Amino acid sequence: MRILLAEDDPLLGDGLRAGLRQQGFQVDWVRDGEAAERELRAAPYAAAVLDLGLPRLDGLQALARARAAGCTVPVLVLTARDAVPDRIRGLDGGADDYVVKPVDLFELGARLRALVRRAHGQPQERLAWQDLTLDPTARRVTQAGAEVALSAREFDLLALLLRQAGRVLSREQLEAQLYAWGQEVDSNAIEVHVHHLRRKLGAGLIETVRGVGYRVPRP
Repeated sequence: MRILLAEDDPLLGDGLRAGLRQQGFQVDWVRDGEAAERELRAAPYAAAVLDLGLPRLDGLQALARARAAGCTVPVLVLTARDAVPDRIRGLDGGADDYVVKPVDLFELGARLRALVRRAHGQPQERLAWQDLTLDPTARRVTQAGAEVALSAREFDLLALLLRQAGRVLSREQLEAQLYAWGQEVDSNAIEVHVHHLRRKLGAGLIETVRGVGYRVPRP
């Protein structure tokens, strides 16, 4: 899933981006509050990690402006401000979670996955469709009890479609949520991934809605 990281410390930001990428996240990294506000309002992120002490615009101000503009992206505040009043201001100011630095990267990944689950109304981590189960934490897919080997991009596409089962997603929407900045996207990349998923998991899993996009039908 594609997330936004807003952190001005180069060393910390680089470490966070690398650690989250190892857990399967596609990470776009900005370094000031104005860029964070702009991206929150404009891009279809699954979630965001937001530092508060950002240059040009404080993180809470950036979040407040984005929320006022209708942004519904789940936001995890990651900050050194650990006083209870700071936590209250952050949560009341539009944050969905508030974590004090330093944080274990695997805990951060788990919190982000939990935010995305809640945003989609999912009570548990694993995603299921008929005899297929997808485990986002282990990045493992099984069908009828047997493990199915998927590429990283195939896994991410399947997870995205399962999270929004019943909803038709266009190729442009899928690309926007699967690829971070600077990643080259072939014109037929989504079609190729869909073809591979159908070959590995069955033709009935992903439906093509002509002229619109793709969907996994509700079970």
